[in-house]
Amino acid sequence: MHFLTFLQAQPAGAGSGNWSFLIMMGLIFVVMYFFMIRPQQKKQKELVKFRNSLSKGDKVITAGGIYGRVSEVSEKESYILMEIDSNVKIKVDKSSIVKDITDIPQK
Repeated sequence: MHFLTFLQAQPAGAGSGNWSFLIMMGLIFVVMYFFMIRPQQKKQKELVKFRNSLSKGDKVITAGGIYGRVSEVSEKESYILMEIDSNVKIKVDKSSIVKDITDIPQK
């Protein structure tokens, strides 16, 4: 007897469930875009702008946690020469610079 209930046709309003699912998925995507994707893109643009504006004398931190002062900026190749101690300089890729600490007072 229960087998016959599975073979019955769907009611006429059952097709509207598909539309509500699609609308709900669209709303979820819109919310994810405005709360996750868009802010990340904005942050990435600001980081690229910061890296392009690096100049001699800026105090910076690398992604590896190295503190130093910019002593030379290469425009053609994307690296900077960074002084980490007196007469100790290292060549660092611009993409590894994550933060400017020039305005932060040192102890």
